[in-house]
Amino acid sequence: MLPSKGVVMKYSSATLGRALIVRLEDGDVVHEAIEEAARSAGIARAAVILLGGADSGSRVVVGPEDGRAAEIVPMERALHDVHEMAGVGTLFPDEAGRPVLHLHAAFGRDDQVTAGCIRLGVTTWVIGEAVVIELTGSEAARRVDLATGLELLDLGAGASVREDPGAAS
Repeated sequence: MLPSKGVVMKYSSATLGRALIVRLEDGDVVHEAIEEAARSAGIARAAVILLGGADSGSRVVVGPEDGRAAEIVPMERALHDVHEMAGVGTLFPDEAGRPVLHLHAAFGRDDQVTAGCIRLGVTTWVIGEAVVIELTGSEAARRVDLATGLELLDLGAGASVREDPGAAS
């Protein structure tokens, strides 16, 4: 079952650290290359900006079949030609401490646009550029949510919660 709507949001703070500039080469799998660069630089938490080209055959998640179903069934699309790509995302460690990228991008060709999560495997066409902006002083991490089976962001013990003012007490 999907989470209740009683809590409006949870939040915590972080401090900006280093900026890592990543040049993706033709054939690089975007999420794998960015995660490897972050691991090599010792960056566990970050905001990520991406632009470049996505190659034909790249695969993206374009939403769940039914957004309110108890079981989340993702829809997938393959890009059938080279596309322009622009995206934003976050990088946080999983339960094993490995930085995991969650990035959504828009892919355009001519007058057609597809948007979705790159996790299934978007391959760089010729060039890709990413800026990884380190976030320090945070405990945020990705943890498996038992209700959804997804790795969701857990802000840690220092998180603040804003309750829904309209919810019954």
